[in-house]
Amino acid sequence: MSRKRDPGSISTRLRRIAEIARTNRDQALISLHQFIDRYWMEEAYARTRKDGAVGVDGETAEQFAKDREVRLALLLEGLKSGLYRAPPVRRAWVPKGDGASRRPIGIPTFEDKVLQRSVAMVLEAVYEEEFFDFSYGCRPGRSSHDALRAVRDAAMELRGGWVLEVDIRSFFEDLDHSHLRSFLDRRVRDGVLRRAIGKWLQAGVLEEDRVHGRQSGTPQGGVISPLLANIYLHEVLDRWFADEVQPRLRGKAFLVRYVDDVVLLFSHEEDARRVLEVLAKRLSRYGLRLHEEKTRLVRFHRPSLRGHGGSKPGSFDFLGFNHHWGRSRRGNWVVRQTTAKDRIRRVLRRCSLWCRKHRHQPVWWQHERLSRALVGHAAYYGITGNSRALGQVSHQVERIWHKWLARRSQRGMTWRRFQSVLHRYPLPRPRIAHRYANA
Repeated sequence: MSRKRDPGSISTRLRRIAEIARTNRDQALISLHQFIDRYWMEEAYARTRKDGAVGVDGETAEQFAKDREVRLALLLEGLKSGLYRAPPVRRAWVPKGDGASRRPIGIPTFEDKVLQRSVAMVLEAVYEEEFFDFSYGCRPGRSSHDALRAVRDAAMELRGGWVLEVDIRSFFEDLDHSHLRSFLDRRVRDGVLRRAIGKWLQAGVLEEDRVHGRQSGTPQGGVISPLLANIYLHEVLDRWFADEVQPRLRGKAFLVRYVDDVVLLFSHEEDARRVLEVLAKRLSRYGLRLHEEKTRLVRFHRPSLRGHGGSKPGSFDFLGFNHHWGRSRRGNWVVRQTTAKDRIRRVLRRCSLWCRKHRHQPVWWQHERLSRALVGHAAYYGITGNSRALGQVSHQVERIWHKWLARRSQRGMTWRRFQSVLHRYPLPRPRIAHRYANA
């Protein structure tokens, strides 16, 4: 069924919302829900992923689509009238990078995802006029690679300096609802939108056939959760850094944030230590906690600089990459970004578990899925200077595949025979997808 054409395009309306937000920066907006109509709901539906996990009602995107127009009309009516009831969020657990611990994610129902998307589109247009340029996570036109490039450029400009790795403990679980409401009050007081957001914040969590109430947090995995997280940290961290911290520093400083992943770079050690001293107090004021073991200050000066006792410059991790100094092809010192060791271990551990589970599937079937996984890995980690780590992962995946193919029968499989399998079903070679001009 084709989508209905919007007589006033969605992009035009989004620009209008942004214009209203821009010209009324010091005022709270109270009539934003008027932009949401059946055409807006159709666009929200189109922007909602159709291959995600199902929520508590077990309904798939395909089932929703069978009666899409009626369902979207009911959602719109429920939103405007206040009769819509937010269903509980199904909780699932996914492993963290260390392989030993897990983190919870929330899975809303499909229709809830669509409604959240419709509200998020409005809020996004408003807050894109508010957010700072050094915030990258879950924003239109910005990606994790933009954040990585910003970190690299800042480190190169400072010739290293001092890097503060910030880890906020259980951010999505600890996010305080009362503070979030006060932050929203500054810009959005539309009763229809605020009522819907309040319902999503208060919706219970379904785990082990029991619904648990929630007094804080927003489920990581929900459609609107990243935007609410950005609004929260925009007030708690970004605005504080720009308005209060930077003006008081002796030297240059940069902040780069991707949702709750944060690094700060300083040209002076004194500035870095002063910020580290007050950061925990700033976060605790809003119900957040620093992970003391993972939050650390790193000396990151370029190796060619003198006057630092001859000690080896440190390295730090951000968004799955280890950042350290290395030589470019021209012999200059540059910041290298290579796959973090814990990410390599995680990828190989998952590959081994997958190959073990599916070792009796047809070889062509395994090849197709392993190839897809390697292409996806290179699409993210394929940046200039990371060829060696990409090649290491590719080589180890081959060895893991051979190991579990050899256990399909008692006769096993020699490495030479496996080479003939690779000749027929070659795994894709890693490719650099993101390039730096001065690397």
